[in-house]
Amino acid sequence: MAANAFHEAVEKLKTNGVRMTPQRYAILSHLMTSMIHPTADEIYKALGPQFPSMSVATVYNNLRVFIEAGLVREMTYGDNSSRYEADMSDHYHAICNECGKMVDFEYPSLHDVEHAAAAATGFRVNAHRMEVYGTCPDCIDKESKSH
Repeated sequence: MAANAFHEAVEKLKTNGVRMTPQRYAILSHLMTSMIHPTADEIYKALGPQFPSMSVATVYNNLRVFIEAGLVREMTYGDNSSRYEADMSDHYHAICNECGKMVDFEYPSLHDVEHAAAAATGFRVNAHRMEVYGTCPDCIDKESKSH
């Protein structure tokens, strides 16, 4: 992610009265440069060597601050795991059933689906999420080499 986007995110937090600690800078930077949609635990493990006194609770608390500021999206799944991303654009995810890798892809917006869902259910729809599941190229390679 561009340095300009990071700077804008930091300025938005400061405008909202959020004090920028070194840990906040590191967590936000990690999220904005990560393409793997990390869990809070993965963020904690990645930044632990830099911040040995930082706890997992610190990571969760800062993620909440970023979510409330509209800078980070939390994606929850059936296994009670949450993954986080700083890419707030309209995009979708392909998820590997074998290794759990999550890859972003763009597709024309599915806002028509929201309108159809609203019309069919009477809901006031405010968001949607689309995921496709399959096997990633790395796992396909491993599979074919083991046969």
